[in-house]
Parts: sequence; C-alpha cells; structure tokens
Amino acid sequence: MLPSEVDHRSIAQRLDLLHFRDEAPGMVFWHPRGLALYRLLEAAVREQARAQGYREVRTPQILRRPVWEASGHWEHFAGGMFKIAGDGEEAAVKPVSCPGHLYIAGRRSPSYRELPLRLSELGVIHRDEPGGTLHGLLRLRQFTQDDGHIFCEPHDAEAELLAFCEAVPAFYRAFGFSEITLALSTRPAERAGDDAGWDHAEAALESVVQKLGGAFTRQPGQGAFYGPKLEWAVRDRQGRPWQCGTIQFDLVMPKRFDLRYVDAQGVRHHPVMLHRAVCGSLERFLGILLEHHAAAPPPWWAPVQIAVVPIGEAQLGAARSLQAALEANDLRVEPFVDETLAKRIALAHALQAPVVAILGPREVAEGAVTLRFRDGQQTLPLAAAVDQLVGRCRVPWASGGSTMLRHN
Repeated sequence: MLPSEVDHRSIAQRLDLLHFRDEAPGMVFWHPRGLALYRLLEAAVREQARAQGYREVRTPQILRRPVWEASGHWEHFAGGMFKIAGDGEEAAVKPVSCPGHLYIAGRRSPSYRELPLRLSELGVIHRDEPGGTLHGLLRLRQFTQDDGHIFCEPHDAEAELLAFCEAVPAFYRAFGFSEITLALSTRPAERAGDDAGWDHAEAALESVVQKLGGAFTRQPGQGAFYGPKLEWAVRDRQGRPWQCGTIQFDLVMPKRFDLRYVDAQGVRHHPVMLHRAVCGSLERFLGILLEHHAAAPPPWWAPVQIAVVPIGEAQLGAARSLQAALEANDLRVEPFVDETLAKRIALAHALQAPVVAILGPREVAEGAVTLRFRDGQQTLPLAAAVDQLVGRCRVPWASGGSTMLRHN
C-alpha cells in the first residue's frame, strides 16, 4: 500500500481536487482545482494532436447494436459495455470512439489526395469495469480517452507510424517522465481478420521499431482483437511502470464498415486505419502525475501556483490587485487572508503552492512583493515579479516550444 503522501487519492482529498460517491461508482466529481489540472492536460493533448495535423471531432455517446457488431466489440468486448434496451433495438454506451470516426471518414468519401486523414477526439467513454477493480483515477467506469485515428494508403502507413512514435517520448518528458519503454504486442488467440492481414500489420510495426533504434520488448498475444500494437510505459518516481500510449495497426474495421478511398486511377480501396492515444485515459494519466510529483509539483502543474498572502488588513487591496494581475496571465492564484500570518503561510504550503507571494507594509510602500520559493526567496518590483512568475509557471508545451513535435 502506498503511503498517503504519494497516493493520488489522498493527494486529491488534501488539495480538494475531486471526490467519488457510491451513487456514481467509478466516476469523478471534479472540483475547481482538479478541473483546472484536467483542462491543463486536455490542452497538452490538443496541442500534441494539432502539431501533428489532426482535426478534432466529436461523436455520439450511444450507438445501436449493429454498429458494435460491425466493429467487433459486441462479440469481443461484450462484458465491458454498458448496454441499453429501448426504442425497439439494443444499444450501448460507447467504450471507444472508433466507429464514430469511421462514419465521419466515410461521409467524406475521400480521395487519395485527402489522405492521410487524421481525426482526434477527447471522447468520454464508459466501460463496465467490475466494482472490485475500481481504484481512484487509475481504474474508472467513465473516463476521457485521447482517441485518434489515421486513415491512410497502405504505402503511407509506416511513415505515419514512425511520425507518431517519434513524438510520443517528448510528450512524456514534458510531464517529467525520463524512463520510457516501448513494447510490441502481437496477435491474440481471439482476433478478427485473416493471418495475411496480421502478418502485414505485424511486419509494419516490426519495421518501425527497428527504425526507432531503441530497445523494446515483445508481448506475444497481447494485441487488440483487430490488430497488433505498440505500447509505451512510463516509470514514476516510485519506480512503478505505467502503460499509457499506444498505436494499433487495423486492417479489419475499414472493411467491416466498408470505408473506401479513391486512388489515383479511380479505383476504390479500403484504407489502413491506425488507432492512437498518448495518455490513454486522461483521468488515469492525471492520477499517475499526482503520484509522480507527489508533494512537490512543478509550478506549471501545481493546482495552486501562487498563494498571495497579505501580512495585515492594510495590504488586502494590494493583494487583490496582485491576484488580478497574475490571473490576467492565466496563472492559478488563491489569496490567503484569514487567520494569523503564520496560519496563512502554513495553509499555502499545505496546498503545495510552489510560490508564496507576501505583501507587507514595506513591499506595498515600495511597489514590490516578496516571493518565497521552495529553495529561497527574493523581493522584486511588482511588474518584474509578475514576469518572473509567468516564466516559471509556463507549461512545457507552450506554443513554439520544442517539446511537442510537429508532423513532417
């Protein structure tokens, strides 16, 4: 059992990020501070997708049984779906976004000139996980998947695979993970499609991992029922590996949904479909991050980035002005104005604020503020302090930065 100081459930309770209730097992009630972190992760995922040329879409939550029969989920994933009876035909709440993306791609009737077509969705999905397996943010029944699909001609598949694979480690490093491993998962015993298709898909993934040049492990029989996959795992500060990202090579679903494109000769073909995700589940990735950074989150990740603490009543106005200036720069700020000064500072530290901005009579008279960091403190003019805090709290994937790789 993890000690409470690094268990994400204890951290979430201590920082007032979220809670769970028996009335909604495996589903999250997000509080303002927790939702701020969730939105931060969403922004990173969107930036990663945008940089690689994806177009964001949104698809329905409930689809009728024939859709899931066509995708293979009704046969291969029946126990994991929430099924609905009504309107004369069975349906299910979506456990994945794949069919919706197939329908969107099909409506376009793309020509080869429009391929590769890259679609992404922050899709809310539901999976009927057994009650005994639910575990905070790490195992939920409702969560958001950073789902994405690439539809391409067969001769472009390897380049698309390689581009995605080269970008994934940079995303994890931006969040503070330095140990990243890669695995190749091959055909399971229960699968769709024919052996020739599986041979082709596995050969493509094998070629990509060889070109990447790093170490990888093989996971025989661990592929999805529709295709083999590559999977990334990150190791946290407690030494535990967490499987997160994946890309899967699928020759099955485009045929089952009769998705076709028109080639240069006017002939209609089924495209290759690549399923990809960087986080897998945003909620789970957020839980991993909480445990990875534990009591010392970096300034860009802290739920409360700056705690503004006036020494006395006379400095309340200055504190509110500083708070407004920081919030105008999209920083997460909370004022601490009740209790004694010692209590205010203690509360700020309890919320793991990496910066405490102290305003006393001297600071107000000089138009300055004292910034107390984890490793020291300094007094700066207000404008300079705001500039420094904006720089310290800047997210690693800020537009124009080097951590999010663009698609070539």
